[in-house]
Amino acid sequence: MIIRKCAGGIVFHNNKVFILKNDKGHWVLPKGKIRNGSLAVETALKRVKVEGGVEGTIISTAGETSYEFYSLSRKQPVYNFITWYIMESQSDVFKINRDLGFQDGGFFPIEEAMEKITHNQDKSLVNLSFKKYLEIKEMDEIKEVYV
Repeated sequence: MIIRKCAGGIVFHNNKVFILKNDKGHWVLPKGKIRNGSLAVETALKRVKVEGGVEGTIISTAGETSYEFYSLSRKQPVYNFITWYIMESQSDVFKINRDLGFQDGGFFPIEEAMEKITHNQDKSLVNLSFKKYLEIKEMDEIKEVYV
């Protein structure tokens, strides 16, 4: 079995989240394999930029997920372990990287994104991350009042 460590981002802009439609027609979050001694945070930021053209800033950790699949090209199981980060983008500008096989994507209202996202694990991650994002934003607003 191949074990891959990956990292990705749940990127919010206002009350919208960024998702992508991959080459299998699945709606997913941007993520990728951690390579060449990079840190998980570096990989997450890079994948968000490379896959979706989104400039994100990490504001918190989101958690970890994992899944297993059988790779036809490698003829063996692959286990992906993903570290996730909650990110914020100051704009809703994006550019889908079609060269990587992505068919569609963008910032969607949370309810619409939850309907589109293919995997339940990703839905749960977005739901929990959005709650945490709103709490962080609220704390930032309170800090601004007292600073």
